[in-house]
Amino acid sequence: MEKIIIAAVSENLVIGNRGRIPWHSAEELKHFKIATSGFPVVMGRKTWDSLKKPLTNRLNVILTRNTGFSFSHSNVVICNTISDAVKFCEDRGEEKIFLIGGEEIFRQTIAIADKMIISKMKFKAEGENYFPDINELEWKLETEIDKKDFIINVYKRAD
Repeated sequence: MEKIIIAAVSENLVIGNRGRIPWHSAEELKHFKIATSGFPVVMGRKTWDSLKKPLTNRLNVILTRNTGFSFSHSNVVICNTISDAVKFCEDRGEEKIFLIGGEEIFRQTIAIADKMIISKMKFKAEGENYFPDINELEWKLETEIDKKDFIINVYKRAD
């Protein structure tokens, strides 16, 4: 099963500010929806809180250390560890999963991800949450697709 990090980052690697994405790009949101549609999305509880409702046409896997956390919905699963979330999706026979954030989830999963799809916005942003540095020895930039507001960088794990 392919594990894919997908994120939108500013030029200075900001991904969030006070529980929200500090910009709005309809084009980037459309890219995210098309890429992840039909596949499980794994997110931290704070990212979940920012969404307000489950993402449609995707299994929403929420990671939280809080064993008392619950949310009743047919497209929502709660796991306490990343390995539990990965195993749950593997056991379902999923072809791939998308790791969608936030900062703590990206830091924990960058070591196990097979691929990263990073939308690099064409501006700097104020924020308190950052994407981790991408180690050029571990990741190879395979594709760059220039869009109006951002560049889609697709990385594969280096051999």
